[in-house]
Amino acid sequence: MKNLYFRFLIAAFFIVALSPAGRADTLAYDTKDLPDQLGGYRARGPIVPAPLPDTLPAEIDTLGWIRRTYVAPNGSSMNVFLYPTGSDSGAYSLLTMRAPTTDIKFRDVGLASVITPSRVFFSKGRNFVIVEASKAAPEDVLDLAREFAKTLDPGHNDLPVLVKHLPNWETARVGAEYVTTLRALKKLFPTEPVLHVVSFEAGAEAVAATYTSPERKVGELLIIEFTTPQHASDNDRFINAKLNELRNEGSPHVPTAYRRVGNYAVFVFNGADTQAANKLIDEVKYEQVTQWLGDNPYPLLDAQREYVATTLGVFVSVVNLTGIAILVCLSVGGLFGGLLFMKRRSQLRAVESYSDAGGMLRLNLDEMTGKPDPARLIGPTN
Repeated sequence: MKNLYFRFLIAAFFIVALSPAGRADTLAYDTKDLPDQLGGYRARGPIVPAPLPDTLPAEIDTLGWIRRTYVAPNGSSMNVFLYPTGSDSGAYSLLTMRAPTTDIKFRDVGLASVITPSRVFFSKGRNFVIVEASKAAPEDVLDLAREFAKTLDPGHNDLPVLVKHLPNWETARVGAEYVTTLRALKKLFPTEPVLHVVSFEAGAEAVAATYTSPERKVGELLIIEFTTPQHASDNDRFINAKLNELRNEGSPHVPTAYRRVGNYAVFVFNGADTQAANKLIDEVKYEQVTQWLGDNPYPLLDAQREYVATTLGVFVSVVNLTGIAILVCLSVGGLFGGLLFMKRRSQLRAVESYSDAGGMLRLNLDEMTGKPDPARLIGPTN
């Protein structure tokens, strides 16, 4: 009986600990996450756990979502929802999947944000934030969001690199959707069976954007980045096998185009034609970056590379400065020489040419000597 009672207590403990309410008791909330004062807005009540909204994908994992209510000077109240994630790209992914990405703005509130009259969604560093109010003025909601954004760690303070590898990325980023899990990817493309064989092991990530031309829709571009060449090679093999299977079955759900580009798997779905889809893939460039997780095992090579780069930079700078100095000297010399030449010519035209006095030879190299004074000349001898 005691043994059964003991098991019951253990089961009850785990049920409470794993429930949202139980986790709320065990999570150590720090007021620095949602401080007591944000500019002119003061907190009302403690920090409490906040369940993920229904519109957020269930597979998105955060490190403990929390909420706190703030009161504006005019008495209106607003809620701030904080969703810390495991990475900057995870927070950005939440923004693109939760908010209407066609209205996304960059570096207005946090790194990226979507602003509506009653809500402000933004990501900054590893945090995804929602500020909302039903009755507060839109300017109060936006002001509170900006005040809270100032308190957050900016992280890398830049878009995920994969977004910048989209063709014409500065325009495409506005409507692009970013995902960090396979389940989220399948929700973006629920009718594409080829994605069922893709593996997101070791932290793969993906970005999707729609491209159109003035005449028609080019297609939906999807870029999946794998962390190693081995993962990219394995997934490429699985994808090609699945494509062959779909073609043999006569399936209508075959991508318009597919190609491996470096560690990227690049798809075009629902494209107008294969030629346009392949042309779009041609614009995707893979740029390899090597980053050591620990100390660089080749410090001498790095030092040598840095020395060569520095020396080359100094040489180029000296050549540039020398060329500029020569150009300035020639310009200034030519200007003053030209002015002096014009002055001498004007003086030459203002005087008469020299003729010797009584056959005497005199030097008048500049041909500008005036008439001699007759009183100073020696007269003729008898």
